[in-house]
Amino acid sequence: MQNTNVYTVIMAGGVGSRFWPASTDERPKQFLDMLGLGRTLFQQTVDRFTRICPVENMLTVTSEMYAALVREQCPDMPADNILTEPCMRNTAPCIAYAAWKIRQKNPDALVVVTPADHLISDPDVFRQTVAEGLEFVRQKPAILTLGIHPRSPETGYGYIQTTDKADKIAKVKSFREKPDRATAEAYLASGDYFWNAGIFLWKNSVIIDAFRQYKPAIAALFAQGEAVYYTDNEQSFINAVYPQCENISIDYAIMERADNLYVGKAEFNWSDLGTWSALWGKSEKTGEGNACSSPQAQFYEASDNIVHVPHGKRVVIQGLDNFIVVDTGDVLMICSMKEEQRIKDFRNDSIN
Repeated sequence: MQNTNVYTVIMAGGVGSRFWPASTDERPKQFLDMLGLGRTLFQQTVDRFTRICPVENMLTVTSEMYAALVREQCPDMPADNILTEPCMRNTAPCIAYAAWKIRQKNPDALVVVTPADHLISDPDVFRQTVAEGLEFVRQKPAILTLGIHPRSPETGYGYIQTTDKADKIAKVKSFREKPDRATAEAYLASGDYFWNAGIFLWKNSVIIDAFRQYKPAIAALFAQGEAVYYTDNEQSFINAVYPQCENISIDYAIMERADNLYVGKAEFNWSDLGTWSALWGKSEKTGEGNACSSPQAQFYEASDNIVHVPHGKRVVIQGLDNFIVVDTGDVLMICSMKEEQRIKDFRNDSIN
């Protein structure tokens, strides 16, 4: 059931460089249908929240380059709810901008902050987890982050250490950066660690107080705009102050410093779809482990590949194992999955 006191902030400003060449500066991965489901990752995120709050309470923070894509893919979202960043400043300024704007309309709002490009395959469990989290932060002046029970020793995710294995919502003991394999295995064995999903819940007033305490310079910048939010002068104000913001993530700015931080232990199936190999893991595959975006695919002596081509394009792959093949029409990339960390370099080399 929708709650008109709940707001959702969708962070949709990233460039998705690890998904090049499918993801480009003009149309990054959050605005692509990466899994062939008929809905982009951004649209799936909007869909996920439509039973939590009305679309009038959803705000999307994105680059001014992508505002038209947001309008195209979610035409019901009010124009005032598309917050455009004139430059990239990471997640802390993005969240602060949304917080001060929401404060102008509803000082008592409860807020969920979510990335636009994650995959959650069991939305009912997700919504139940969010509902429980919102009730927790409604009653308590807490910052709540969702932690995913780790199913494997992933080295591509950050981790959250808790103080209590038993409680469904527990105090956060520490944040941990992406670990090496041995450390990730130790985290998994201990039972104290959870994947950091980058999804946050709080009273809007609580996060504003946190910015005032831990990042007063950022707070002061957005507080100056109290008279211009939801007016014709808002964008010019943001264009002036946003470049002055520190370039910093919400984890470094607030999460690793706050003493009212809790983690909600979530059971839903989650992936940040950060790499082609992660997408391969979530895709339907043949018996030999091949995943292809086109049904017109033939594989010979080939296994564990992901092939991303225009839908309906005929594909023949022979003799490849554990490769990424991406054809966008103007770019063809063939890369070993073991070397996919180099894709950012390939992208940069192709631009320069």
